[in-house]
Amino acid sequence: MDGLSKARLLALLIPAGLLGGAYISQYGFGLYPCEMCWWQRYPHFAAIPLALASYAVRPARVWVALAGLAIITSGLIGGFHAGVEYGWWEGITGCSKLPGEIDVMDVSAAPLVRCDVAPWDLFGISLAGWNFLISCLGGAAVVALAAYKK
Repeated sequence: MDGLSKARLLALLIPAGLLGGAYISQYGFGLYPCEMCWWQRYPHFAAIPLALASYAVRPARVWVALAGLAIITSGLIGGFHAGVEYGWWEGITGCSKLPGEIDVMDVSAAPLVRCDVAPWDLFGISLAGWNFLISCLGGAAVVALAAYKK
């Protein structure tokens, strides 16, 4: 398998696998996404059709590289979100406000899921942190393989 074939496969499997894991955790285990979790999903939604386009539209390397950049974008959003969860910096949305800062009369301001609290972690790394690691490393591999010519 050449570099482009590997890149195409990774560009499909990484976002599909991470989105699949997100939906399994959401519907199978009740870990509902916060606003920043959704932000991480959007680039993965874009990466899949970009990767599929690489099979039908030339030049394939460009489509694969764009998919890889979308995957990296999701990872960077995940890194920011993980930093909010770990308390390294403040979030930029209403879902990271403290309960005392929310106007109880304004139901629309009350978040359903907090962005600054990790609902689950593995080895001390939250889901957003895992997305950061997998997406940044995997996306970089996709871009590198797409750029590599025999």
